Amino acid sequence: MKVIASLNNLRTSPRKVRLVTDSIVGMNASAALVQLKHVVKKTSEPLEKLLNSALSNAENNFGLDKDNMYVSSVLVGEGAKLKRWLPRAQGRATLILKRTSHIKLELEERIEGKNKKSKKELEKERAEREKAREEMMKAELDALEKEEKSEELAQEKPVAKKAAPKKETVKKGQDSGFLKKVFQRKSGA
Repeated sequence: MKVIASLNNLRTSPRKVRLVTDSIVGMNASAALVQLKHVVKKTSEPLEKLLNSALSNAENNFGLDKDNMYVSSVLVGEGAKLKRWLPRAQGRATLILKRTSHIKLELEERIEGKNKKSKKELEKERAEREKAREEMMKAELDALEKEEKSEELAQEKPVAKKAAPKKETVKKGQDSGFLKKVFQRKSGA
């Protein structure tokens, strides 16, 4: 069974995208993911996301096994061109074409129908995921309610009384008051 995922208007020229896509055609999906992680090209990251999307489509929509999938073809076409201009000598201007790409990735099964899940199994898994999602949402709501209650309690508590200011104790032989300010030990302030 074929599984298709597409990416439109990638802001990279098709020629540069084809450098990466040509290396993954015919590979197993897992091997292609490893290949894309280690390729040092700007287009490898969007292609990796596209391949993950296609694998998720295969698993969730059709019940196919990820390990049984391989990249059958990758079509890279031209998208819209952004036209910009570059000033040149003697008042002229030249056109710059910023090219975009449309990518269509197709996955197929190596062995037809291997480890394929039935519709009942898929529905059961979806129901389990929904149930788990609902439980998580309830837990988050409970946590938020607890936080709100604790904030309300904190606001209701009476304000603590301020401590009384300390009285300065005067040692014997020390002058206090005006003379102390005038004749400070250190000069400056």
